[in-house]
Amino acid sequence: MQLDERKTRILLAIIRNYLETGEPVGSRTISKYTDLHLSSATIRNEMADLEEMGYILQPHTSAGRIPSDAGYRFYVDMMMQEKEKEVAELKELLIEKEDKLDHLLKQTAKVLAVNTNYATLVSAPSMSANKLKFIQLSRVNKRQILAVIVTEGNMIKNSILPIDEVLTDETLLKLNILLNTHLNGLSIEEINLPLISTLKKQAGIHSEIVSEVIDAVAEAIKGDEELEIYTSGTNNIFRYPELADHQRASELISTFEEKKELTELVRERLSDEESTGIQVYIGKESKMQTMEDCSIVTATYD
Repeated sequence: MQLDERKTRILLAIIRNYLETGEPVGSRTISKYTDLHLSSATIRNEMADLEEMGYILQPHTSAGRIPSDAGYRFYVDMMMQEKEKEVAELKELLIEKEDKLDHLLKQTAKVLAVNTNYATLVSAPSMSANKLKFIQLSRVNKRQILAVIVTEGNMIKNSILPIDEVLTDETLLKLNILLNTHLNGLSIEEINLPLISTLKKQAGIHSEIVSEVIDAVAEAIKGDEELEIYTSGTNNIFRYPELADHQRASELISTFEEKKELTELVRERLSDEESTGIQVYIGKESKMQTMEDCSIVTATYD
């Protein structure tokens, strides 16, 4: 049975109040604890309708009302719809609006901070054994070109390369085709000297440009790069009085800004096979001196 907005709000108020107190809920309680701005008489009439529809019960005469099974079912279904909507909105915000992984991870850290009111961090995935996905060369000016290098996982690296010649649009197109045809899908180990020789030979007078691009590709997909950490919500530290005194807050903020200890924490957790899933480290369990007054909640992702 469909409920109008007023009946829905009254029913939800009854259920929430009953869950908090365990006592039957009267019209006066509803008028006092909601922003409906309705008289007790009007609320009584609506409650009578809700009782007739089977959403609430009156345990005995002159008592308030309590939710029925149908009332609880309505509450749970509505709550699940709201949560599903929240999840859908978050997915749209995080994924459909972002096609660059670094932007996605920054946005994820921000969403976590907003929704938890804590300081948050997200570590980028390991780039070991990474492979090249795409290269795009574009002209910046007469003496520079931009190499946009996309690796697996949509990690994007940009590199400005100096050139000694003016490249036409046709030449740039040919170089893009040459590089993508031979290099796409390869790891750093697979880009060997014979392949590089072949590319430089086919590039002819533009062999130096090819050499520069290959160096940029190698830098982008090498496996020993620094672990990238994205943080957000550092100011949330001041929400908690026990952490907000000047010295503690300063130490925590410094930890999040410098990221060295955070990187060590992440590396340690990732190297421990038992630290997968959700883990909680209380106080000194994290082995981070600056966070001895905090708990740290971590979760791995794929």
